[in-house]
Amino acid sequence: MSEARASGATIDERTEGGDPDRRRLRVAAIGDLHVKETDRHPWRDLFADVGRNAQALAIVGDLTDLGKVREAEILAEDMRSCSVPVVAVLGNHDYESGQVEEVSIILRQAGVHLLDGQAVEIEGLSFVGVKGFAGGFGRAMLGSFGEPAIKAMVAESVAEAMKLENGLRSVRTRRALVLLHYAPIAETVMGEPPEIFPFLGSSRLAETIDRFPVGAVIHGHAHRGAFEGRTPGGAPVYNVARHIPKPEGRPYALLEL
Repeated sequence: MSEARASGATIDERTEGGDPDRRRLRVAAIGDLHVKETDRHPWRDLFADVGRNAQALAIVGDLTDLGKVREAEILAEDMRSCSVPVVAVLGNHDYESGQVEEVSIILRQAGVHLLDGQAVEIEGLSFVGVKGFAGGFGRAMLGSFGEPAIKAMVAESVAEAMKLENGLRSVRTRRALVLLHYAPIAETVMGEPPEIFPFLGSSRLAETIDRFPVGAVIHGHAHRGAFEGRTPGGAPVYNVARHIPKPEGRPYALLEL
């Protein structure tokens, strides 16, 4: 399966012969929009820019700031300026107000492919997404031992990894992009305070990813993390939170798969 690479080609250059399964798709990737109720068209111009530079948009969670219906409505209004397909997963902020079902309906009605363990195919590229969860990385990953509250936290982390696995098993294309909110590796959260690393992601996600031929992984959540890393199995991972500097100098990253 082809691996993601930094995008420098124009749209007309992004084909490899006439085989649609070998055509590269340019994806704009961003996370942590944090749309607020008081915002006025915060992302309209950026979404229009995405349409000029990419063939799909992937948003990796925290689309809203407090998970409120009005915030989702404002985001949906701005999405009218986006001329390419939009794929997204939710983040922890989208759950804050207990209106996640209403928020999800608004986003889906706006045309967003909102993933929670599913896969969607766009021009030969499969997008597979889950929110993910916390739990820590490597030897410091939290184990299911002790109080019920700890076991419940680990169970949630395992459940998200299982949803991701089910989504990856459904892929029928040779190319796949994984969308997460939480990080699958510690490398792309470097820059955040070490004390909060366990709350920024989980190695269980990387363990799942490395059992499948994944072209690239994108996540957000760590606003002060690093842009690029790799899973232990070698899959490229990109922290595309809008706060992270990108090679192109835009709030979003451009990836070709």
